[in-house]
Amino acid sequence: MPKMKMGVHKSRSGGLTAKGVAAYRRANPGSKLKTAVTTPPSKLKAGSKAAKRRKSFCARMSGMKGPMKKPNGKPTRKALALRKWNC
Repeated sequence: MPKMKMGVHKSRSGGLTAKGVAAYRRANPGSKLKTAVTTPPSKLKAGSKAAKRRKSFCARMSGMKGPMKKPNGKPTRKALALRKWNC
């Protein structure tokens, strides 16, 4: 995927925007990429598709190596994504 501007495709609060997902799908036909499950866990029905996606993402991303903060003190993209998914 070619480099893109932050304003259109990457969310400042972590992850991709809907336009970013659409651009990725255009660049990668057959892709099943979806936007983040941002619904709080308490509002999700246990065992629903969204709840399972969230749980799976959190399990994978929480185990990733790397810092949660940049040297300047700001959160990394990893930290922002985990926060957005309510991990």
